[in-house]
Amino acid sequence: MSQQHESVDLVGDETVKYFTTAVLLAALTAALSQISIPIPGPLPPFSLQPFGMFFAGLLLGPLWGGVALLLYLLVGIAGVPVFSNGNAGLGYVVAGQGTGGFLVGFLVGAVVAGAIAHRSTEPRDLGDISVPVQVGALVAAVAVVYAIGVPWLSMVTGLPLVRAATVMAPYVPLDLVKLAVAVVIVEGGYLASR
Repeated sequence: MSQQHESVDLVGDETVKYFTTAVLLAALTAALSQISIPIPGPLPPFSLQPFGMFFAGLLLGPLWGGVALLLYLLVGIAGVPVFSNGNAGLGYVVAGQGTGGFLVGFLVGAVVAGAIAHRSTEPRDLGDISVPVQVGALVAAVAVVYAIGVPWLSMVTGLPLVRAATVMAPYVPLDLVKLAVAVVIVEGGYLASR
């Protein structure tokens, strides 16, 4: 005697697609963070980590872009060496070399970039988002990263806030170059079909 069973989707196809992309972007962020140059003293290393934030915000919007960077952070906090120069752990995020604020900033930056670019929690088609809007969204994300990261760096290292901001100032032009490269990659369709 054969019984027929009706198939039930517990999770929609779109959710699976977004979650899978979030996991892939978390892994990409982890890989990009290993391409870093340590800077002497209390400075964060120069790395390609911001690309993960840029891509998450532009490709997935605020909700799923935030999930991507949250996964990245949680894996690193759990002890997997996914942060710059193979660092990991809660201690590294909280105290470490003062870089925890930048890591948290990447999460918030992805949400901000996604919210500005997509104007909803659900991602829109990238073809519907103009380049100036993409650039504006990513500039806002960079501003958020510094707004969180610089005071955190100041608090952890004991540097006065103005000194911490001065020390971080040379990173800004480099992050803007990364931003431009990210927009070119997204516009070129190298990460997603347009």
